[in-house]
Amino acid sequence: MPDSFPLRPVTDAEFETWARVIANTYGDDRSDEEIARERATVELDRTLAAFDGDLPVAGTAAYTRSLTVPGAVLPVAGVTWVGVAPTHRRRGILTAMMRRQLTDLHECGREPIAALRPAEAGIYGRYGYGPSSRGAQLRAEKRAMDFRPGTDFGAGSIRLLGREEARPHIETVYEQVRLRTVGWPARAERAWDSRLDDEAQARGGAGALRYAVHREPDGRATGYALYRLKSARDILGANASAVQVVELAAVSRPAYAALWRFLAGIDLVPWIEYEAAVDEPLPHLLTDPRAVRTTEVDRLWVRLVDVDRALAGRRYTTALDVVLDVQDSFCPWNAGRYRLQADGDTAGCARTAAAPDLRLTSAELGAAFLGGTTLTALAAAGLVQELRPGALAHASAAFRGDREPFYPGGWAFPAY
Repeated sequence: MPDSFPLRPVTDAEFETWARVIANTYGDDRSDEEIARERATVELDRTLAAFDGDLPVAGTAAYTRSLTVPGAVLPVAGVTWVGVAPTHRRRGILTAMMRRQLTDLHECGREPIAALRPAEAGIYGRYGYGPSSRGAQLRAEKRAMDFRPGTDFGAGSIRLLGREEARPHIETVYEQVRLRTVGWPARAERAWDSRLDDEAQARGGAGALRYAVHREPDGRATGYALYRLKSARDILGANASAVQVVELAAVSRPAYAALWRFLAGIDLVPWIEYEAAVDEPLPHLLTDPRAVRTTEVDRLWVRLVDVDRALAGRRYTTALDVVLDVQDSFCPWNAGRYRLQADGDTAGCARTAAAPDLRLTSAELGAAFLGGTTLTALAAAGLVQELRPGALAHASAAFRGDREPFYPGGWAFPAY
């Protein structure tokens, strides 16, 4: 990148201009109120901007977060605010920012992994990110949602509460669920402020956010659903209105089933829309699983900033002793051979001169890191090379999780 576009963090006085430049990259119009709320969440020392003179023309940022990974919770750099002004594209600015951001993470010994949700899936693979989780865009026809006989809905009840009354119950349930659900991030107070935001511009043409809380007879909250109602007509004038589920979480099977029964019973709205886990249990609760149709989409992309620290930080489903030959041209400090050993609750990863068992790039390790994308699937695409017979199947099984990883959104990994 030419020296005429130096990189540095933005100051408080520069934030609004920087934020509007990036928003404009995606055709977004930000109100003064939105800019002010976003300023309250952004860590200025973790921003990065490219300048043309005094004017910011590109940027990226990272949030300090933690993420549930297989068997552990790890600190993660939540990459966001990525954009280059249309006037300055095709000049290597984005590549320079991505390299600087990852280099800073490595040299400062910060988070061992970075994660983002890309607006375009074709961009970030060249920077060593791999598609590590998927989502299922779910559309359910309510009139066909008959629950299986014998479904346990428990003895609890559901109430619609105001935001402030519902919030502590929602936060308590979320914290219980996220500690055991791979792909869910921790949420601080300002993260919840953003997730529960109900300003008109956050509604996307739908109604106000509703807060449904499931409680047990003893008063404990064991589930919640955040949803909106959106009125619509199809091309023939038929009712195409939908219950738009923003988020649903439950700590027990009966609470989960009861929440879905509640949503399916909302009158005058024929559809339910929700982005869920790929292996969402809902279809299995119904006598007709085809009442729920899904379209899979990539969601969280993961980048191993430091291969050894990242692989040692998660846990594995079987005992493992494998030598990985890792190629990483974008972050060359990662390139080389590593011996990954795991046994139950312990894992270690260190450089070695031993003969390699598998050869792959850091992007493939990022894709497999959360336990969803399998090494065997990547090998079938020619992206992982098996050098010792049997090593691929063994390592793939060890990396695999019990459930598909899922990122529930809300904050703070969208890379615009």
